[in-house]
Amino acid sequence: MTRRSCAIYATGIVCAHLLIVGIALVLAQVFQTMIQSRLKKEITLTEKSQVFEAWKNPPPPVYMEYYFFNVTNPEVFLAGGKASVQQIGPYTYREYRPRENVTFLENGTKVYALNPKTFVFVPEKSAGNPEVDLVRTVNIPLVAVMNELNSYSFLLRSVVSFYLSGLGVDLFMTRTVHEILWGFKDPLLTKIHSLKPEVDEYFGLMWKKNGTHEGEFVFHTGEQNYLDYGKIDTWNGLRKMSWWSSNQSNMINGTDGAVFHPLINKNELLYIFAADLCRSIHLGYVKDVEVKGIQAYRFAPPADVLMSPDNNPTNAGFCVPAGECLGTGVLKVSVCREGAPIVVSFPHFYQADEAYINAVDGLNPQKEYHETYLDLQPVPQTLPTSQIRTRLVQFMFSLISSFLSSSSSRKTRHINETIFPIMFVNETATIDDDSAAQMRTMILLVTLVSNFPLLIVGMGIILLLVLVVLFCRNRQKKNEVKRIDFTEAFHSFTTAKDDTAYTQVSDKPDDSSEKPASQPTKNGSYIAMSPVEAQKC
Repeated sequence: MTRRSCAIYATGIVCAHLLIVGIALVLAQVFQTMIQSRLKKEITLTEKSQVFEAWKNPPPPVYMEYYFFNVTNPEVFLAGGKASVQQIGPYTYREYRPRENVTFLENGTKVYALNPKTFVFVPEKSAGNPEVDLVRTVNIPLVAVMNELNSYSFLLRSVVSFYLSGLGVDLFMTRTVHEILWGFKDPLLTKIHSLKPEVDEYFGLMWKKNGTHEGEFVFHTGEQNYLDYGKIDTWNGLRKMSWWSSNQSNMINGTDGAVFHPLINKNELLYIFAADLCRSIHLGYVKDVEVKGIQAYRFAPPADVLMSPDNNPTNAGFCVPAGECLGTGVLKVSVCREGAPIVVSFPHFYQADEAYINAVDGLNPQKEYHETYLDLQPVPQTLPTSQIRTRLVQFMFSLISSFLSSSSSRKTRHINETIFPIMFVNETATIDDDSAAQMRTMILLVTLVSNFPLLIVGMGIILLLVLVVLFCRNRQKKNEVKRIDFTEAFHSFTTAKDDTAYTQVSDKPDDSSEKPASQPTKNGSYIAMSPVEAQKC
């Protein structure tokens, strides 16, 4: 066997093994199953897991961007006209949210934790100084008091309205951004505090929320089922709420938005429990995106989350009292917030009824700027410290002004029924550059490992092509050898024919010269042929 033949046979054997093994691994999905099994075991909130420290102290910086709506024509609104607002901001704060008092329960299947939040102002990301910039907005303490009196008799409300007019309390107030956010001593609340000490004399949208937590949480660690990783088991000891009007609406579903289970797919809904909204919301897949070179899935709340019960009957449970519902795009949350009739929506009434948008000048909802979304890497366990790639959670807080027109006050009797925008907040968390680089490296390694069977099949295909080339060249070589042998044989034959001479066999001397010319040559002379060496010229 020649060396060429040995090479062909060896290539064929290796090629066959690679193709058989590779195709078998692809069909069996051995490596994918191994990776998924490992992820399901490792992505748990246990003290020895890789993700525990990242869950306990989330590394991506979280920023809270506050925008306010400054009222530019209060006199027109009080006279029954349409209010006009101008958006100002953002005023950005860095949010720190470490987990504290972490305690494992039920053999490590659940974990208890508090999540206090601390806010630090970031001037370089802000549009101004919150301690200097002024905002004219609805007098929220006044609205809260009038809301409490709304269930009382007309006579009592008239007396209170007359008393408030004497105090010089107006429907609109002008305060600094810092005061509206973090609190100020309100004259009206101070008067009430002197009569009812349990009423706080300070007011602020974020009053007593800097350095405090949203409640006591118990989370599933994912030890029993990876799909339960990070899900809330109880909130303040409750597995369901009680202030909504249906069991489904009172359910506490999903995580707190900080983590999600691994191996997310495009067909599932992700649930988040938002304590500020007093409810859970769901998000669905929208499209593939790229965040700092990392492929991710974008999830966003579909339109049915805040849709009117007329179009989405499952939202009827959020109408309190039952049957008293607002339109599409807004949710009344005063049932879980004492005081003013607070309404939440997406910024600028994005995805809300046109009536709410047209009721106030200066609103311009745009999907690009006002959509709430989460950008998630579908395999977050490759870098557990940065599971959420980009997050943009936006909610706008507004007040219902309809009851003010019936308060018997001369200043408010002409105003129209309006959901008045106050402010909205963007909560963002984006992976940093170093973590993004590490993430890209880890994703590449995982991709190579999971696609290793395809690499084997590819190598087998390449060797198959090499085998075909070698086989073709070998056949071509054999044909050339045969053609050369035939040519040489033919050449030898023709050469031998040219070198043949004739010689006389008889021993008698040639006496033909002595015979007369007229005598013919006798027939029957014996001659023979014998090769002789050709004479050289």
